[in-house]
Amino acid sequence: MEIDKRSGCPINLSLEVLGDKWSLIVIRDMMFGNRRHFRDLLTHSEERIASNILAARLKHLLSIGLITKRDDPSHSQKAIYSLTEPSIQLLPILAMIGGWGRKHLPVTPELSIRAELLEDGGPIMWEEFMNELREIHITNPIGGTNGQVASSVLARLTAAYIQTCERMEES
Repeated sequence: MEIDKRSGCPINLSLEVLGDKWSLIVIRDMMFGNRRHFRDLLTHSEERIASNILAARLKHLLSIGLITKRDDPSHSQKAIYSLTEPSIQLLPILAMIGGWGRKHLPVTPELSIRAELLEDGGPIMWEEFMNELREIHITNPIGGTNGQVASSVLARLTAAYIQTCERMEES
């Protein structure tokens, strides 16, 4: 991983790699939304990332080894992006950031439910989810879930998000 550095401080170096406005959002969307194609990342982001910014972020994340890119065998002009082990290991950090945000910022119920579940599930759930992400992104990056059961952490987080959205629409 080649990065420009101002110092050898681990916090500084981490911020050099991840401290821009979009890198963690792209990783979040790949991790929690299972968005693996450029178009999915572009059109399904709550934050409405611009296409040129997304392209730059993907290029940056590829260059530092936080994601990989493979040709999609189902479509000659598509690529599949996958998380690498270093980005999968960001899950506990994202869970902690989400928990902090829930406590101190004006979050919405539907967008904070996953953070709540991850906070409640703690390190055991995080490890289970990281193992699922390894299966999806590293072991079987083209096939994805490879027949994972509906009780997976990703499936539970997604179901909770959908249920919360439906409750919000009803009220």
